[in-house]
Amino acid sequence: MALSRRRRCFNAVDVLRRRSCEAVDAGTVSRNNIKLLRGLLLQDTRTFSKVWCKASKSTITCEAGQMYFENYLHCYSCLHLEPSLLYKLPRRTRQEKFEDALLCQTPLDKTLETPMDQKPNLLVLTANNWLCRLSAHSGKELERIYLSPNHKFRYLGWDVSQEVLYVKSIQKKESVLERQAGITQNTLMHLAIFKVFPLQIVGIIEISKNVFGSGVSDVVMSQGVLAVSYSNKSVKLYSSEQIFQRYTTDKLTLGKQSSLLGGKNVGQFPYGIPVNVHITDSIPVIFEVSCSNSGIQIGYPWHFIHTPPHKNHSGTYHICSIQDCTPARNGIRNMKCCSLETDMIMFHPDDSGRIIHVGPKSIEVLKIVSDIKSCEPSKIVEDFSLIIDEHRNQVPQVTVTSSGRTVKQRYNQLDDDPNQETFRMVEYEDELDILAVVVTNGAEGGAQIRLYDNQNGQLLRTIAITESWDETYRHELVFDKDTIIHIEQQKNTFCCHVYKLDTAIK
Repeated sequence: MALSRRRRCFNAVDVLRRRSCEAVDAGTVSRNNIKLLRGLLLQDTRTFSKVWCKASKSTITCEAGQMYFENYLHCYSCLHLEPSLLYKLPRRTRQEKFEDALLCQTPLDKTLETPMDQKPNLLVLTANNWLCRLSAHSGKELERIYLSPNHKFRYLGWDVSQEVLYVKSIQKKESVLERQAGITQNTLMHLAIFKVFPLQIVGIIEISKNVFGSGVSDVVMSQGVLAVSYSNKSVKLYSSEQIFQRYTTDKLTLGKQSSLLGGKNVGQFPYGIPVNVHITDSIPVIFEVSCSNSGIQIGYPWHFIHTPPHKNHSGTYHICSIQDCTPARNGIRNMKCCSLETDMIMFHPDDSGRIIHVGPKSIEVLKIVSDIKSCEPSKIVEDFSLIIDEHRNQVPQVTVTSSGRTVKQRYNQLDDDPNQETFRMVEYEDELDILAVVVTNGAEGGAQIRLYDNQNGQLLRTIAITESWDETYRHELVFDKDTIIHIEQQKNTFCCHVYKLDTAIK
């Protein structure tokens, strides 16, 4: 009888030796590198050490291993053992300051005209309506586009699935004189739409109350749809592709002449980009739902999460099929937690179709189970859950003073009381397939990061945070391979703490 073949486990030395002797493709090398890194990261003999700390008076942001200070003027790289300065841009005037920024990374399956276009870019929007494309590694300006002399643009947003960038203007409000004269402002805002890889203008569209309704309050683009919010707590979705195909009057090309500008070049100062998408009639609504101020979330496998705008549904989340708005079985989620911060729910960022429901005492990872051949609605089942140890949080309801007097508490403690162990936030590391969960240690005054297997919820290891964690201020956690970044607000100051996987073995 033949011997059974057992899968052999290779250590780091074996993998490196095999790589030098065999011809392997880049994908295999990358997967092996990630496996090696995950194994090293989870070793008990290795620790995470704080290697860097920096404070700032302005907001600190982190994206793709780079940290931005002083409103994106100073950039530090986290790829090395200690963060290093990549570039420092000169101070900008109030008219030229950066209003918003997005990091743009080219997909690996596309080849652009120049090597510089292939590298990551930082897209920034200035206060005087310029959209600039900067090198993410040097800060050098590669391209600048003037948007408009008539509309004040302020916000940048991604429609990632469509490789679309949109720039949103501020909302137009009626002035005192207009209200006194009975003049109604029909235009709410404008959206400038760009295709990326490379950067190309699609057009500028006017969001008008005459077209979308008098109660329109906000607009975003996501997953190929235009999501319009209304003051009556409802959301309508329109096909953005259908709008552009049907209502675009003139095709525009950056740097080329346009008849809408009297023969001037598109994106040139002081002419900018003209409005070339004019909606002249009613647009078919592809989806509509009523929801509370928290809005809706849409995810695969084509379900949405919302809170109906009724008082008796407050504090609950409803998971429904987007096809016919049918509620899923077991789809009304209510943690019934008593806390200052509300529980949070979202589609899992690993695109597995799962849902993460985060509360102060528990984290539930839910799965949508549906059968296409069956007429039964889909069902929500628990994949796994993470629970705070309640015995550690127990506080006696009756205490005795030093004099022997018995004192009873008049109220129960909140679930997120600072003196109790509490879940604070969850971060997903996609390459290592690990969930990083921040847990505050209650009376100990500190915090720790617990790493869990994303597939089964198994606790892999615990990492201590050396700085104190004040729940009254804003915190942000970034977990990127061997780097953990904790950004905290301390009154009017922001501070960035960087932890690295220690190369030394204990």
